[in-house]
Amino acid sequence: MSMEREKRIQDYWDANNIFQKSVTNREGQKSFVFYEGPPTANGLPHAGHVLGRVIKDFIARYQTMRGYQVIRKAGWDTHGLPVELGVEKKIGVSGKQEIEEYGVEKFIDECKKSVFDYEKQWRKFTDAIGYWVDMDDPYVTLNNEYIESVWYILSKVHEKGLLYRGHRVTPYCPSCQTSLSSHEVAQDYKDVKDLSVTAKFKIDGKDHEYFLGWTTTPWTLPSNVALAVHEDLEYVKVQQDEEVYVLAKELVEDVLGDDYDVISEHKGHELVGLTYQPPFNYLTVERGHEVISANFVTDESGTGIVHLAPAHGEDDYKAIQDSGLDFVNVVDERGCYTDEIAPLAGEFTKDCDVKIIKLLADQNLLFSKEKYEHSYPHCWRCDSPLIYYAMEGWFIKTTAMKETILKNNQIVQWYPNHMKNGRFGKFLENMVDWNLGRNRYWGTPLNVWICDECNHQYVPSSIQDLKEHAKSGFKENLELHKPYVDKVIVKCPSCSNNMKRTKEVIDVWFDSGSMPFAQYHYPFENKELFHKQFPADVIAEGVDQTRGWFYSLLTISSLFTGEAPYKRVLSLGHILDENGRKMSKSKGNVINPMDLVEKYGADALRWALLADSAPWNNKRFSANIVNQAKSKLVDTLNNVHSFYTLYAEIDGFDPEKHEQGEPSLLDKWVLSRLNTVTQNVMEYLDSYDFTTGARELSILIDQISNWYIRRSRERFWSEGLNHDKLSAYHTLYSVLVRVSRLIAPFTPFIAEDIHLNLTGNSVHLSDFPKAHKEQDDPVLEMEMDRVLQVVELARSARNMTNIKTKQPLSMLTVVGSKKSTKSLEKYLYIIKDEINVKNVQLQEHSGNAVQYELKLNFPTAGPKLGKLVGVVQKTLQSLTPEDAKKVVEQGYVEINTPNGEKIQVEKDDLIVHQKTNQDVEMASNSIFSVFLNTTITDDLRKEGKARELIRAVQQYRKELNLPVEQRVNLVFDVDASMKEIIEQFKNLLQSNLLIKSLEYNKKDGMKFIVIDGAKIGIHVEK
Repeated sequence: MSMEREKRIQDYWDANNIFQKSVTNREGQKSFVFYEGPPTANGLPHAGHVLGRVIKDFIARYQTMRGYQVIRKAGWDTHGLPVELGVEKKIGVSGKQEIEEYGVEKFIDECKKSVFDYEKQWRKFTDAIGYWVDMDDPYVTLNNEYIESVWYILSKVHEKGLLYRGHRVTPYCPSCQTSLSSHEVAQDYKDVKDLSVTAKFKIDGKDHEYFLGWTTTPWTLPSNVALAVHEDLEYVKVQQDEEVYVLAKELVEDVLGDDYDVISEHKGHELVGLTYQPPFNYLTVERGHEVISANFVTDESGTGIVHLAPAHGEDDYKAIQDSGLDFVNVVDERGCYTDEIAPLAGEFTKDCDVKIIKLLADQNLLFSKEKYEHSYPHCWRCDSPLIYYAMEGWFIKTTAMKETILKNNQIVQWYPNHMKNGRFGKFLENMVDWNLGRNRYWGTPLNVWICDECNHQYVPSSIQDLKEHAKSGFKENLELHKPYVDKVIVKCPSCSNNMKRTKEVIDVWFDSGSMPFAQYHYPFENKELFHKQFPADVIAEGVDQTRGWFYSLLTISSLFTGEAPYKRVLSLGHILDENGRKMSKSKGNVINPMDLVEKYGADALRWALLADSAPWNNKRFSANIVNQAKSKLVDTLNNVHSFYTLYAEIDGFDPEKHEQGEPSLLDKWVLSRLNTVTQNVMEYLDSYDFTTGARELSILIDQISNWYIRRSRERFWSEGLNHDKLSAYHTLYSVLVRVSRLIAPFTPFIAEDIHLNLTGNSVHLSDFPKAHKEQDDPVLEMEMDRVLQVVELARSARNMTNIKTKQPLSMLTVVGSKKSTKSLEKYLYIIKDEINVKNVQLQEHSGNAVQYELKLNFPTAGPKLGKLVGVVQKTLQSLTPEDAKKVVEQGYVEINTPNGEKIQVEKDDLIVHQKTNQDVEMASNSIFSVFLNTTITDDLRKEGKARELIRAVQQYRKELNLPVEQRVNLVFDVDASMKEIIEQFKNLLQSNLLIKSLEYNKKDGMKFIVIDGAKIGIHVEK
């Protein structure tokens, strides 16, 4: 049903260009700016993509209905290592060497083809969930126009002196053979167990004397160049057994236990300049293997003496450089030891911790080792552990712009708010320069040409700029990718020698972060359109984009324009399985969104995502949640619409032609409720509180179905078009049209179906409803809310007795304050009808209907009362019913203690049990208590049977598919007692069943039912 409806609506949208019209018909109106965070189409969409796309579509539809023009340009992220790795797998190569052998040009072509492998599935998925975005004119990061805009931005960054080449120790993936930027590293930490080592470094010129140096990366020990101490810390020389050790005074007991003798004490600066024998003596250094001072050393862990390997730590690198010691690196680009480290040559460093420890032990240089668990960065693309590695690269001096970036973040509204100065703000506070270059192939080439002779740098700002400076290799329609741009030789403007392009491509996050500018090929064209579409009013992506797209957008815009590129950020939570676990193929708990759409419909999927919990919370998700959304919301709304169309068709009702009629109390109430909800929903949605807005609508739709329509059914069933019936039709028509508009951004398909059917126009080309003040009736709403509360309580009391609703009961007593019970007076007929009771009585006090039993609430009262617990408990047990009632009413009990003192025990420290008389069932909330008399007299029992019979006949009519307005001849085959009941309650049957005639007889093919043990035959004739 849902899929059939949604396919029909999709066809209508396509045939009538409704999406395009929703944008063009707002031409000249103020823009609401939307940016699409670009996915990569070389993989299938997953559950996480649905939430982001549903939120984005919701906002765009809502703001369009609010009168804004919302241009929705799709985008595809096409570059980067994930694409390369997919292609490597496909063509059967691995690593840079094999790519070079395969041929860079051929490899680039394969990358280009692969990025749209799943575009059809993405289109199908996007259409299926009702996400309106222009996929026919997307921005594509591999296009020359897009890259040219990125080049322009980079040329301006270079002009400002913020793009530089330098050595830095950066996180490096040996598997992908490329470095990562800090925001990429932050995306994937895993808890792992590693080995830490305390090694012995023999002091030169001393027998059996050692510095104890500590490291959490034993594999870096072959690269040791120095040991670091803090010049102001206290160190000691101690003897243990035959050996003497130097380490921090504060850590002696942690490292050596209590079996040692202190020989002498020293300040850290006294140790600086001492030399030692490295644990692995494979390298010849001109200056190294000495103790230096470094401020990052502490005496909080390890030994207070830190081993330094300049190639594998940012602090290490800087300390070695500042001290003028030699830089050494014995690890190649694959993360393996070079030939210099003979015993381990060619082996992967991170796998060698155990071997290193064994080599230390063999030389008696291992003091201790221990396993520890810590969070370690892994490659977000291939999942390999990273190493820290000193390499030459290109960096953007983001740290020079830190204050601007921080200031721009402060004007952004974050959802949830704590992200601004929390997760995101702290990340910005700790920013390092952006590691921009990547030694790979498939990416935007870094547009820097360097002179072979004088090292002059030339950074073209456009293709035309490059053409004008090119000496050779430039072709018309030059594709801005490797290897084509690498063939362009430029004449050095400084010394006239040849300039070649640096070999790197750029970090793919720079691509996606440039989209506000590059999507319109700015500044080369579309200047007016760009300014109309900058900055974004809102962007919405998963929380993992904190260190991805959210960061790159803000940083690039701050570098290029000095401004923030967005006004609001919605940071969305993760979609988890129903047990709260992350979805993964290995766990077998992945939910395919298309399966859910096909089974339950996109409206149900969207509602489940929007109404379940705030979008920034992690969501436990399952097919069951979507199924509930379908049955509770989508199907209910569909049934309300079906009810209206069924009877409107029978009566030939036309809202344009027929007069309004006389509104009933229920009509006035439902229109006032609709007004209140309209006002509330708009306020919630304007403040991006989709979930509360959805819940308001959910309650309203339930009230329309289960209260307004149920209480109005007989009005629609009545003969002819009287004034009361006309008002019911007009009211329900008005309610359905407005509800379809209110719910259109949430569930666009069923909203369209209803609106189109009722008005002939697309709901998505209409305006969001405004409240009609003249229909507001807050007193009526309050009164009806109290009626609903009483009905709910009375139903609850009835359910506890297991007495069927069809069985009438004699009396319902409602107890509440004078004001609250008075508000019920004119609605008693509704309460009687709903609860199926003969009388409703209103009282201010419960009289003797309730008896109270009081006990101590030990968890709260015990600590306060101490030894008096027994005395208090005994007093409570001896209270008379009147005394117990008085305690409940006054809120405390006074107790006389054995020593003659009086103590007061508050109601919070008591457990109150309520008991009612036999044959009375009770339920209560903070305003009302209801008492249902459950005694069933003989007359009540007979009427109950008559009502059961009515229900059975109505059910049989449905089974026969009779038109709802069809009057019938009824034939009953019953015993004498049932015949007597039917005759007694004939008027009840005639008012509930459309009867032409009623007779008692036997007929072939009768339907037989059993009521209270008696067999009854029913025959229905047209």
